Amino acid sequence: MSGLREYLVQKRTALQALQDRAASPDYVPVALSAHVRAEGRSGVRRIRVRDFQVITDSPPDFAGYDLGPSSPELVLGALGSCLTHTWLIQAAAHQIPIDSLSVDVTGTIDARAGKPGHEHVPVYPHNIAFTVHVASPVDRNRIDTLELAVDRACPILNLLRTPQVIRAETEHLETR
Repeated sequence: MSGLREYLVQKRTALQALQDRAASPDYVPVALSAHVRAEGRSGVRRIRVRDFQVITDSPPDFAGYDLGPSSPELVLGALGSCLTHTWLIQAAAHQIPIDSLSVDVTGTIDARAGKPGHEHVPVYPHNIAFTVHVASPVDRNRIDTLELAVDRACPILNLLRTPQVIRAETEHLETR
């Protein structure tokens, strides 16, 4: 049965090929995009990224149908996914075998945020924490080295830790 150790061999080859492409003078960074539309009577948000769709929804207590994770839950899931993937990338790069890997991510969102008496409560997910569960035959020092590499390289972790400038505009179509 094939496991993560065999996958990491494939990942190392793919990582080297990506690094070679990125070192080329004609390399162009990848442009990312997503389109989100609120759907009819349900208010479900359909996210389209490349050829994929993800549905986000609210729980029933917030006029939702619980058809998918909420946006804040999706952010935590994206962080966990990115951390997991970055651990695999760094394990491949450092040639560290991994037998199993999982990440648990938690956070808080408070509906009272910004309201009188709760002005100090953030409107965004906060108290974000994660635990990485890794099984590997290497000693703890090599896992610590891997953890530091992940900390430097994980795109979503660093996005959430670093203030961003986000351009925004609203196009209005007046309807009757």
